[in-house]
Amino acid sequence: MKKEIAKINALLIKEFGIPPRNTNKATPLDTLIGTILSQNTNDNNSFKAYSKLKCSFKNWDEIEKLPLMKLEKLINVAGLGFQKATAIKKVLSYLKREKGSLSLDYLVDNSDEEILTELTSFQGVGLKTASCVLLFSLERNVCPVDTHVHRTLNRIGIVKTSSPDKTFLAVKDFLPEKSAHTFHTNLIRLGRAICKPAKPGCAVCPLLKICQYEEKNLEKGKAVTKRDFMLLDNL
Repeated sequence: MKKEIAKINALLIKEFGIPPRNTNKATPLDTLIGTILSQNTNDNNSFKAYSKLKCSFKNWDEIEKLPLMKLEKLINVAGLGFQKATAIKKVLSYLKREKGSLSLDYLVDNSDEEILTELTSFQGVGLKTASCVLLFSLERNVCPVDTHVHRTLNRIGIVKTSSPDKTFLAVKDFLPEKSAHTFHTNLIRLGRAICKPAKPGCAVCPLLKICQYEEKNLEKGKAVTKRDFMLLDNL
């Protein structure tokens, strides 16, 4: 599988380029909360909610003290306000109570598996959210799997899995060294611009010759390869 992933990664780089990384990395806690806000919404709305929190308060300690309903109202633009506010409050309360400070820096020297286990123990934090902390803040070679990554990898034929979590587990040990950020980001770009859920643009797909998707749409269409805003590289 590693050779196949390397080939796909090279073809996607040829199409989309190497995505830039944020040189001012967000802290692990920033990334965790930003990713919670991104669940089931688009990057623009989640960034608005995240920016509102960051601009309204000096630090996460002030946010930890907020009443749940006030926090819910502040992040409502990201959708699922009550659910996300509850998850954020529980993370912050746990860190203050059990660790004495609102930071996830205690995880920095832990293994990928240890970090995933710790983060997924928090309510509202699944494998995708936890793996985003590993990739974007800790620069581990881990590929988070959202609906785009799950869909594209299954269509291409790299995996045959029934959920994003199962896709994550299937590929996590086969990523070429230092490839995860580019692979993850360009698969999202592919899923947004070409390999869409309905009527994918197979005729203009850079992976057409190696893709095993049986229901290819080969109608000629204009390639859309714009560089969409990526939330976690902009926190």
